[in-house]
Amino acid sequence: MTDAVVVGGGFAGLLAARDLAKAGVHVVLVEGSGDLGGMVRRHTVAGIELDMAADSFATRTDAVATLAIELGLGNELVDPDPRGAWLMTRDGRTAKMPATGLLGIPGTPMAADVIAVVGQRAAIRAQMDSLLPSPVGARAASLGELVRRRMGARVLDDLVTPVVAGVHSTHPDDLDPDRVAPGLRAALQRQGSLARAVLALRERATAGSAVQGIRGGIVRLVDELVADLDTYGVDVRLHTRATRVERAAVQVVGPDGAAERLVADHVLATVPDPERPVSPTRSGIELVTLVVDDPALDAAPRGTGVLVHPDATGVRAKAITHATVKWPWLADAAGGRHVLRLSYRTTAADAADVATSLPVDPSDATGVRAVTDAAALLGVPLKTARVVGAATVRWHGPDTQAAGLAEGVVGIGEASSGRGLAGIVGTTRSRIRDLLGS
Repeated sequence: MTDAVVVGGGFAGLLAARDLAKAGVHVVLVEGSGDLGGMVRRHTVAGIELDMAADSFATRTDAVATLAIELGLGNELVDPDPRGAWLMTRDGRTAKMPATGLLGIPGTPMAADVIAVVGQRAAIRAQMDSLLPSPVGARAASLGELVRRRMGARVLDDLVTPVVAGVHSTHPDDLDPDRVAPGLRAALQRQGSLARAVLALRERATAGSAVQGIRGGIVRLVDELVADLDTYGVDVRLHTRATRVERAAVQVVGPDGAAERLVADHVLATVPDPERPVSPTRSGIELVTLVVDDPALDAAPRGTGVLVHPDATGVRAKAITHATVKWPWLADAAGGRHVLRLSYRTTAADAADVATSLPVDPSDATGVRAVTDAAALLGVPLKTARVVGAATVRWHGPDTQAAGLAEGVVGIGEASSGRGLAGIVGTTRSRIRDLLGS
């Protein structure tokens, strides 16, 4: 018998266990693999320590920054390089991402940088948003429908779709605006137009960049959370797989194959109910990291990277991050080499339940594909001979359709709050406060 069992040792599970234990709750944390942190882990490519997946967090709230300060990393918070990212449209055109926007929704539709992407006619159509009654589109079921009705199909296709695809790995027509852009509907009603709503939300957001990072990598948050688990006496059990999750008990199988029933006052789970089938529409994600020694990249030809329309011709990557431009601390660590991170959509069958970094030969199919895409997106004739290290990581996206848990089990993590550290931290800490207050 224990006070609480946390199922899953990803970021949300670590945070939940840490906050509960700090409040005096006895916690058992079970993790099926041998690693803690989930997707927030590190790998080494060409001798450079890198985040294995996410390298930044959204600053739409101060949730992650507040946690970083609590963990002693407040002085390590860093903003990305201000040169910003570019976009690639469906027809393969590239242009700088407009300066005033939210998920690609322009705050100033007639701005020159918006016109450069969508054209003057589409920008005029988007400007008509200011003449529409505020209820138009306000109850749209998806972000795509909201943008389409307020600003037209071209803005949705050329601006919003590549940004959303790069950030959320899905189409705007499949996203709830209240989940990915909290407060946008209410701001639309107050401001009378979608563009003004975007500007209002940007003004209320944390000053500075829309994202931040941590010097040395986001993984440093996990390092500190794991250290706190030891400090506060959390019983961490690795290689321990949950087979049944109930309101007051978790059935597990330990590393020796023995079954055990953990009874608790509270059960929190970061993974879908193991008894429910995995959704057949679950997405797969692949991240290919290249370390390149090529002076042609020194000029940062596409700023911090490129977000790609899902149907863009000529490339298969959905985004590329020029990480050594984005993060000056990483440029120092790389010693003149360049770190490029390309993300791809894969099928669920090609993804992995437990993500592992695997080395890549630049001359094999994966390496050639990544180098070819990087050259096309950055506008530089890269050669595989210039690649001094490469690795690939594959994992599943959150199984939101199969995330239902038994009644009374507290859901945390991506399956409950969607992608992104900001959402995970905010949702997890809110649920922990509710538990502690009950």
